[in-house]
Amino acid sequence: MNRRTVIKMLGTAIPTLYLSKFSHGQGNWVKVPFRPDWVSLENYRVPDWFRDAKFGIWAHWGPQCQPERGDWYARGMYEEGSDQYNYHLQTYGHPSQFGFKDVINEWKAEQWDAEQLMDLYARTGAQYFMALANHHDNLDLYNSSHHQWNSTKVGPKKDIVAGWERAAKKRGMRFGVSVHAAHAWTWYETAQRSDKNGPRKGVPYDGKLKESEGKGTWWQGMDPQVLYAQNHPLSKDSEDGHSIHRQWHWDVSTGVNVPTKDYCENFRDRTVELIDNYRPDIVYFDDTALPLWPISEVGLQIAAHFYNENQKWNGGKLQAVINGKILDEQQRKCMVWDIERGQSNRIEPEPWQTCTCIGAWHYDRRIYDKGLYKSAKTVIHMLVDVVSKNGNLLLSVPLRGDGSLDDKARRVVEGIADWMQVNSEAIIGSRPWHVFGEGPAQEDAPELKAQGFNEGKGKPFTADDIRFTTKGKDLFATVLGIPDNNTVTIKSLGKASSMKKNIKSVQVLGLKENASFAQHEEYLHVTLPKDLTTNDIGIVIKIT
Repeated sequence: MNRRTVIKMLGTAIPTLYLSKFSHGQGNWVKVPFRPDWVSLENYRVPDWFRDAKFGIWAHWGPQCQPERGDWYARGMYEEGSDQYNYHLQTYGHPSQFGFKDVINEWKAEQWDAEQLMDLYARTGAQYFMALANHHDNLDLYNSSHHQWNSTKVGPKKDIVAGWERAAKKRGMRFGVSVHAAHAWTWYETAQRSDKNGPRKGVPYDGKLKESEGKGTWWQGMDPQVLYAQNHPLSKDSEDGHSIHRQWHWDVSTGVNVPTKDYCENFRDRTVELIDNYRPDIVYFDDTALPLWPISEVGLQIAAHFYNENQKWNGGKLQAVINGKILDEQQRKCMVWDIERGQSNRIEPEPWQTCTCIGAWHYDRRIYDKGLYKSAKTVIHMLVDVVSKNGNLLLSVPLRGDGSLDDKARRVVEGIADWMQVNSEAIIGSRPWHVFGEGPAQEDAPELKAQGFNEGKGKPFTADDIRFTTKGKDLFATVLGIPDNNTVTIKSLGKASSMKKNIKSVQVLGLKENASFAQHEEYLHVTLPKDLTTNDIGIVIKIT
């Protein structure tokens, strides 16, 4: 169907502007260019590369990793009496004298080697890599002409995003950037406080400093207000640490202080420049729906710009992905739904993503010392479960402040790589089956609420739990453990099942010898080869 035929079918009521170019996706013609509104963004179709990818690695790494004291350090260090506040006092000094801007100055990333790390990540079979472009701490980790507080001018004085981009694309991985800075306006309100007790009672923290006060300091000529964005009244109940969560949606009825037009437009300009200069395949927003929605339309403007530009880069074919959280039904048509540290309990009709970390989002030395990282087994079980439900897994691997990967995290990544090198056929490029699985774990699966966080709340997976994926005429049954008696029973493939298959052969991935099987009325019985040797993570049975 060409443009002339489409115009004839649709008539003349639709402006020619929106018929000037077409892209075909999932069997439907899609009007472009996209406009910055939800109705236009509904024309989005998830590209096949993302549907095939299934697994991505994320470097959620920035200056908040420098203290190695866990998530949201740049906020928590200003909360008097908190763990991070006390740690900051002992390590750096009082936040009226040594604020987060000074932590940024300490961050040099001297051990960061993007090429070496990407070699390891590529071994896992990950099809895409996500780089942190900025966090709520408001430091851009790329060369930004719209924001003086960026990693090429302060801290490591390196273009972090550019280094990740080169390394990922060199290895044929899709490249993504995660953008979190829209919330700096309220997130940093703790920096406006002062101690209520002790020798520095009433002395303001550095969140209200101005450029004129920097004479003779390392930050002379820099404006702390551009970083902290705290020249505004506090939100309602700002002293309550939980208010930030209630006000995350920018719902004015919660008493959140609404950012200025200049703040919103600057965020837009920074993000558009990031998209234009680094040409990511994915943009992950740590926001409800889109950044600053509904108090501003800049998020919609960014989304439309990204989709339109991406089509230009790809010869008219839309290859872009935007991740957003807590989406309504309309918004799930406009982008890819991301569930943080949790997952759905059904096969979702549209592709989606779980994002999680083997430790804390920002490096926490205590997790390393106590050996509390997720194991490779836990990660693989999560990956298999998510993929069986039409999802992808984006896994953050913590890096130390200096940019190095510690030995325990490396072992987890290597364990994932070892399993995937044998079994990735059941993961990469697969699609869900009629049912996602069977076994006791799904009977006690935790309910999904809000943006996620139901991870690890259900029964652990065992060899009695099976998850299904398909590829062409092959069905893959991944057993989430190693059966004690070398046999596997699959109830979904009994002769009496409505989902039975005409089975020609059964094979365990990684072994040349086929497994023997017998199809009974109530189940398929598979006898595994006697010389089966594998790790304790699980095995994949390929049914042709």
